[in-house]
Amino acid sequence: MAAEPLLRTREVAALLRVHPKHVYRLLRKGLPARRVGGEWRFSRADVLAWSGGGEEGPAAAERLVPAPDAGPPSLVAANGDIAVLALLRLANLRGPPLAGFVQADNRSGAELLRAGAVLAAGAHAGGFPSHLGADRIARIHLVSREVGLVGRAGGRAPRLKELGRLRLASRPPSAGLRSYLDAALRREGQSPERVHRRALLLDSHLEVACAVAAGRADAGLASRAWGERLGLPFLPLATEAYGLIVKARDLGDRRVVRLCEAAQGAAFRAEVGAIAGYDAAGAGDIRYDA
Repeated sequence: MAAEPLLRTREVAALLRVHPKHVYRLLRKGLPARRVGGEWRFSRADVLAWSGGGEEGPAAAERLVPAPDAGPPSLVAANGDIAVLALLRLANLRGPPLAGFVQADNRSGAELLRAGAVLAAGAHAGGFPSHLGADRIARIHLVSREVGLVGRAGGRAPRLKELGRLRLASRPPSAGLRSYLDAALRREGQSPERVHRRALLLDSHLEVACAVAAGRADAGLASRAWGERLGLPFLPLATEAYGLIVKARDLGDRRVVRLCEAAQGAAFRAEVGAIAGYDAAGAGDIRYDA
């Protein structure tokens, strides 16, 4: 039987129903090819196998990694919340990975989203914008979560009046979580500035909880979820809604659709709803904030 003829670049583009220029991007991502003279040639079978499942047309092209010019990068900026990590894992189980993670707090995540540097950003109550620049913002609700102070394993939860004497692991002033602690300290007649003067400022709930668990701090500002995972006692300060914010015009982006579908799925609600300090009711709901 005669060997199957090799395809040219424009024929691969037609097979996958993408622009010919996108074929060169796919080459950099591993699309199988060989050089013949000064041109690329492709095996039809290899192209279909690499693009996923052997079928042609939109179904195969749909599973390809988006082109760099197809919208914002496939990244979610957040603070390491367990709900976000679970969401990304479950979303990426639905097909080739379509979203990665970037460490950012409430304020810096929103700025990355405004600038078009990420697809979505983590945000919590008090930090849900209606607009970023001229863009209307939509919110994908994930959980209601408890946040507060964690203490050393085997001991009791820290008390606010003790914080001035303890080694504190906290968050930068730009972190929305910090406002809960500062407000609680003021209600107790304490100066947040004095309490934070020697505090260890860390970038995420996980880093704070790990610092306390490792003995680098006596108390830390984090979620109940991370405290429970590391066996740390917890003093609640607030319960807040938490989710992802996206530009409303990106709600139809297949990457955002997959995140919503994962959040609405039974696996996410069961896994996250079973974690201490989380309520997953309404996960995946799209909301618009005033």
